[in-house]
Amino acid sequence: MADTVREIERKYESRDGAGEARLPDLGGAGPVATVTDRGATELDAVYYDTADRRLAAAGITLRRRTGGSDAGWHLKLPVAPGVRDEIRAPLSTGIPRALAALARSRTRDAPLEPLVRLVSHRAVQHLHAADGTLLAEASADAVTATRLVGGASGGTDTARWTEVEVELAEGADPGVLDALEPHLSKAGLSPSDAPSKLARALAELGLEERAAAEPPSSDGGRAGDHVLAYLREQAEAVAALDPGVRRGTEDAVHQMRVATRRLRSAFRSYGKVLDRRVTDPLGEELKWLAAELGVDRDREVLAERLRAGLDELPRPLIRGPVRARLRIWSSRNRSDARRRVVAVLDGARYLALLDALDALLADPPLRPAADRPAGPVLTRAVLRDHARLAARVEHALATEPGHERDVALHDARKAAKRARYAAEAATPALGRTAKGFARRMKAVQSVLGDHQDSVLARTALTTIATQAAGAGEATFTYGLLYGREERRAADDERELPEVWGQVGSFP
Repeated sequence: MADTVREIERKYESRDGAGEARLPDLGGAGPVATVTDRGATELDAVYYDTADRRLAAAGITLRRRTGGSDAGWHLKLPVAPGVRDEIRAPLSTGIPRALAALARSRTRDAPLEPLVRLVSHRAVQHLHAADGTLLAEASADAVTATRLVGGASGGTDTARWTEVEVELAEGADPGVLDALEPHLSKAGLSPSDAPSKLARALAELGLEERAAAEPPSSDGGRAGDHVLAYLREQAEAVAALDPGVRRGTEDAVHQMRVATRRLRSAFRSYGKVLDRRVTDPLGEELKWLAAELGVDRDREVLAERLRAGLDELPRPLIRGPVRARLRIWSSRNRSDARRRVVAVLDGARYLALLDALDALLADPPLRPAADRPAGPVLTRAVLRDHARLAARVEHALATEPGHERDVALHDARKAAKRARYAAEAATPALGRTAKGFARRMKAVQSVLGDHQDSVLARTALTTIATQAAGAGEATFTYGLLYGREERRAADDERELPEVWGQVGSFP
């Protein structure tokens, strides 16, 4: 079974780059009251990666380490600068399947092989507050790196260096690291240029990750550069969120789903820039992935809405086992929801989609408009989506209340989302004009989204009430909740013209 530890640390080296990095006396530094010498240990780690260093390129490390208190397999996933999640698994001969799966969005079908061996002689100190609370662990490491695979010409077989590492204790205030920084600087230490030992080893051994061709900057004037920069950002989000979805990290499923929708929307909005004969099939695969990711989340969001509505009712109006009935409905098939999503992420269809996105970004099917100035091209695309939304809003408002209007409002919601994403993609080129328009589109989308949620809530309440009636339970409360949802939807319909009137023109 894999365990996860949030690692917040900073690395330092000798300021002159050649001297030995020593751990200074940190007693009395900032909130540190006492320092405990924990002795020395030797850590022996072998790092694994694909032949083209895909994990290193993504800031991910996978190692098998012996020595120390946490011997085993460690997969480190970047969270923020200086912050990583370390997923641990027991020592074994082969790479644990659970860790290999968490790296699969990067490795795909490429094998993982030994890359570098790092042996560290580590002297450890514990830094305590006045009440004895552990604040951080400080260590001085003498590191020897050995190359296990062939490298670039001019590389060496071994490299040696010393460094100081300060890792925040679990639950400690991150401000501790800031408080220690001046004392470390005074001792002749400066923050390391390398984010990890492996990154430094790769550089010194001539094994830097093989860099792809530098993509064009979205700061340029071409429309194609801006659209491709946006697509790369969303494709990277899909791959980066994959481990979080597998681990059940909060909001990871939702964020991955948003990234897939943004990709698909950009393909449609910017069809003058990218050939839709190539992107439309990819768009269908993205639609499939978004649907698979949404199976459990949609029910969870809807259940939360129904629970919130129930909480607002006075107790005397809750007749029968309504909460229990709602739990039964919301938990149906949830026991295997994670397993179902993980099966999708492990499947050949998903991995083929990731490969197809990489291939498209490496050799994009650009149309003539891609070489034109970004401003006019992107503006026209946003205007087209705006006009499309306007037509749908006007149609919905002109439709008689009922099922047909509900459908029309849902279609308008999808158009609002597309117009918003188009404006977000254009913001680096068009600036505040596009950013403000995207914000107004989000307001329209919010009203229409709440209306659609009300439609779905009423459908769910009808289903639950039917089940309750079949079991001989009172259905009064479900009818009350249904009526409140009807009123909420009517409020949204009355609010829509006002919100739409604030959108204004674009640009």
